[in-house]
Amino acid sequence: MSHTTSEAVGLDPAELRNQLFELWNRKDLQTLHLASFHGFSKLPEPLEGLLTMLEGCPVKQKGNSHTFGHRVLMEYQTWMKEHPQATIGSLPEQQAVPLQCRALNLLTDTQSSFLESLINTYQLTSLDPAILLLHIKRLQTLKCYKEAAIVGIKLKLQKNLNMEEMCVPLILQGKLALAETFVTGHSQLEQQLVVLLDSWCHPSFSVEEIHKRYPHLSLSRHCVAQIQPKVLTKHTLRLVEKFNINQKLCPNALHKRKLGSLRFLMYKRFVEKSMTEENWSDNVQYVVADDLELQIQLVEMLVKYCNLQTASQWSLRYTIPRNRLPCEVWKTQQALPPHLQQIGFSDSAQSEEWMPSQSHCQMFYQLPLTKDKVHFVDTPEALQRCSNVVLKDGSIVGVDMEWQPTFGCMSIQQVSLIQLAVSDQVFLLDLCANGFYQHPDTVSFIRSFFSERNVSKLGYGMAGDLRCLSGTWQQFLEEPLKTEGVLDLLNVHQKIQRCKATRTDDGPKEVLVGEDSAEKGLSQLVQQVLGRPLDKTEQMSNWEKRPLRISQIRYAAADAYCLLDVYSVLSSKPEYFGLPADLWSVSSNQSEKSAKKKKGKQSQAKQAGEALQTEECQGAQRVIPPHSDNETGLPCGGKLSGDCSPLPPQQLRVVCDNMLQGLGRYLRCLGVDVVMLESTDDHRVAAKLAQAEARVILTCGQPYQSLRSQVGEGRCLSLDCSEKARDQAVRVLRHFNVQPTASDIFSRCQACNSDEYVAVPREDMFRMLRQKGFLQDQDVTDPALLASLEDGEKLGDPLGSGVAADLPRYALQCRWAPLSQLDPGTLTFPGGVPIQLHTVSPALLPRIALFCVCTKCGKVFWEGSHFTRVVSMFQEVLHVTDGAAERAAFISTQD
Repeated sequence: MSHTTSEAVGLDPAELRNQLFELWNRKDLQTLHLASFHGFSKLPEPLEGLLTMLEGCPVKQKGNSHTFGHRVLMEYQTWMKEHPQATIGSLPEQQAVPLQCRALNLLTDTQSSFLESLINTYQLTSLDPAILLLHIKRLQTLKCYKEAAIVGIKLKLQKNLNMEEMCVPLILQGKLALAETFVTGHSQLEQQLVVLLDSWCHPSFSVEEIHKRYPHLSLSRHCVAQIQPKVLTKHTLRLVEKFNINQKLCPNALHKRKLGSLRFLMYKRFVEKSMTEENWSDNVQYVVADDLELQIQLVEMLVKYCNLQTASQWSLRYTIPRNRLPCEVWKTQQALPPHLQQIGFSDSAQSEEWMPSQSHCQMFYQLPLTKDKVHFVDTPEALQRCSNVVLKDGSIVGVDMEWQPTFGCMSIQQVSLIQLAVSDQVFLLDLCANGFYQHPDTVSFIRSFFSERNVSKLGYGMAGDLRCLSGTWQQFLEEPLKTEGVLDLLNVHQKIQRCKATRTDDGPKEVLVGEDSAEKGLSQLVQQVLGRPLDKTEQMSNWEKRPLRISQIRYAAADAYCLLDVYSVLSSKPEYFGLPADLWSVSSNQSEKSAKKKKGKQSQAKQAGEALQTEECQGAQRVIPPHSDNETGLPCGGKLSGDCSPLPPQQLRVVCDNMLQGLGRYLRCLGVDVVMLESTDDHRVAAKLAQAEARVILTCGQPYQSLRSQVGEGRCLSLDCSEKARDQAVRVLRHFNVQPTASDIFSRCQACNSDEYVAVPREDMFRMLRQKGFLQDQDVTDPALLASLEDGEKLGDPLGSGVAADLPRYALQCRWAPLSQLDPGTLTFPGGVPIQLHTVSPALLPRIALFCVCTKCGKVFWEGSHFTRVVSMFQEVLHVTDGAAERAAFISTQD
């Protein structure tokens, strides 16, 4: 069938294409539209002519939102609306199929709208599936894996294609998102993708397996980087939740996540010493559960971090087979008397007193209520009594929630306890009580409480609490909660942190981020406003275990009640804290600013092509010290103003993602407070540490987007992965205007980040080495030196002697413990950490007069030449005085 008119005969499609291309280059789109409309009408066979034009179009032109070919296709679709006879459906099959096959060969452009337009114009989905599949196979043969996947998605052929053949090349090219899109909506393919990724998380997995199975794929260093177990574990568990897949399908990823959690718990208990034995034990049992391999890992870690007796007790608890135990643990097992063969767990739920110790009262904020004013709500009748109190018009209610820590194995936790505090009592809604959580009255009360505008609800970080509520009740996912009358004091706290408020000498001391404050989050706000921080010891306890301990009940009630006290003080003197008279306006202003900022970012990304020309460093703001006049922080890529004072490295607190361990070591070397993730830790551990310890996250690559959403604005900084660690360190220091001096270098322990040392004179080091069998008299070849060492005073205190003059140049930037803290018999510090004497060679004694030992990990440092190398590396950001570069540094034996 021909769609020609008498006046249209003979128009060459190539001539029309050239005419339109000239208009396209001149950006005369209005004339191009008119010329297209008239030109298509003059083509002898419009559909065939269009293909001829598209086949001869130039390649994609950078800088234009669409290609020239896409524009021609759009103009044709507009013209076709007025010429419905010029459709592929109007042609006989013997004419239509060859045109469709030609159109199929044009499906290599990755612009989604172009593909859809071409598919619709030539009705390609009506082609024989065998022809379509053959085309996709051809694209794969040409190594056009991305194009093959997109065409498969557009033509809805996913079920007809092999998932591994389509997705493996995409994953190796860093296009996991496209692989996700390919399988999304097809449950069998979704499961296959998750199982594939999980198989790559197995300890015995090797990249060679992929090479053997897909020999046509070239495995570059970049490809291999995409399939590291830690990265794959994160993606696997994310997809399990996204696709709502049973976790049993990903045992390897789940094992790796739990192993990382176990390491985290060991660090909190035995290194940081911030978790009680009972909380640690509860969490360990939750993580390890009935996984034999994790149980064995637990025992091996206890040998390293604790002692053989504890390791043996846990091995007995889990009845680990003898052939899987270290020999020392088995021997210790056999030697344990019966009364020590079981781990003793104290029944503190019954033995605790409601009133804490006097020292606790002096250190922490205390709940100003007696025990009888804290009510458990676990029945409909108790809920009604609670409702009568908290739903009164004009009520002000402090709101908090607790849930069982899941350590990244689930992204949404289920709430175990809801705390509601009013002026004279606290209600604890026990969602673990039998039947209470599912009761219709409970769900109805939650909806009524949060939607009642006449009840003022105070929270801190309410977004996270509400998200967990939605994860607790399916009804809130189907019909989201309506919230009215909610003031999030996190927004108010952020306002306080940004503002420089006037302080009186007798007022509570302001504790800003970076001002030597160990507190964070709500605890920091309570300290700033009320003078004492919260005791957060019970934060990571088991909130599903019943009965709750007295300390848990006291913690839960205080967390909600303190919001009332904070609100009362802030409302009474807002100007003192740099706040407006109406605190509720802070929350609304924050929301408006956030919305404007988001809209501005979207506009900027659209205009700048996703900001490809911007700095790789993004997302974090400088933590402004209290004396700075800058109230807004330093956005990334911005320049420091002249009145922005340099920040000492000790006031910058960061957590380095495990992809930036080299950066972390350099920053720590320069005195920055750095926590570094283990290589097996999940990225979400960084967010937990940042939230818990008020740190800035340093990361790179894909984790940035998810981490940024989990921490406060300006608390996550993305760096260029391709940069060297030294250059990354310089970028971070400049970004936060940190100016280290020579006295900051090595002021922190390079192994554990501690800034507390003990100075050990040569004579005492000699006796220690000999006491522990690391030194014999014949190791000291100089008789005079040997005599002087033996005659020296025993365990003197160099801080109170003349040796103090020989302390390192960083002595003023760190803390010094007296040598008397060291147990002379065991040579351990009060925390049980032994000095790492095995790292000290006897050959050092003739030339090293003073050793420095970290009190946290026992690492030994001494005078060396590393200092000048560090100064040389960072001279562009160091403030070095004359001659400082020539002074001695203290370095580790492992440098």
